[in-house]
Amino acid sequence: MTDDADDAQGPGVGPWVGPWPTGSQYDPELLRQGDQRNVVDSYRYWRLDAIVADLDNRRHDFHVAIENWRYDFNIGSIVRTANAFLAAEVHVIGRRRWNRRGAMVTDRYQHVSHHPTVDDLVRWARAKDLPLLGVDNLPGAVAIETYPMPRRCVLLLGQEGPGLSDAARAASDVTLSIAQYGSTRSINAGAAGAIAMHTWIRLHAGAG
Repeated sequence: MTDDADDAQGPGVGPWVGPWPTGSQYDPELLRQGDQRNVVDSYRYWRLDAIVADLDNRRHDFHVAIENWRYDFNIGSIVRTANAFLAAEVHVIGRRRWNRRGAMVTDRYQHVSHHPTVDDLVRWARAKDLPLLGVDNLPGAVAIETYPMPRRCVLLLGQEGPGLSDAARAASDVTLSIAQYGSTRSINAGAAGAIAMHTWIRLHAGAG
C-alpha cells in the first residue's frame, strides 16, 4: 500500500488504462487508483522508495545547510528547492523540528539530516573534505556571481533576519554575497538558497 499521497496535489493521472507495466518500481495501488502526487511524469505510478533510489543514483555533489535557531519557516522552501536541483542532502543546524508545509512533501524524496550545532556540521564536512561556503551579504564577502564554486561543497545559509551566526561565519571557508540593487538590506533565506543552488547548477550541471 502506498504511503505518500501528496498533501499538495499537482496535476495527477487516473488509474492505468490497459495492461499494467512490468517492473518492481511500480506501485499496484497507484496503478489501480491513479497517481495524484506532485512528481514528474517519468515517476508516475512509481513506489516512493523506488523514486528515492533512482534519485540517489543521480544526486549532485553539493549539500545545503541552514541554521534553525528560531524555527525558520524558510527551511521547507529550501528543502523543496534542494529537491528540484537534486542536492545530495539538506542539513538542519540547531533545532531539530521545522515547519514541513513549505516543503510540499518533497522531504519524502530529499535526504534531510540534523546537526545540533555548527561545530557538529563542521566536523561532518571536514571528514568528507567538503568546503563550507557561507551565503550572506556581509562586509568583505565575495560576489557569488564571480566565485569559482567548487563541485563538492556545502552551501551554508543563516537564520532568516540575522543571517549567518558568528559561529557559522567563522566556520565558512568563504562567504558569498548575492548582488542586490534595491532598497532592502537582504532577501529571505529561501530565495538566497535558491540563487546559490542555481549558481552551482549553472557551473556544474548545465541545462537539465
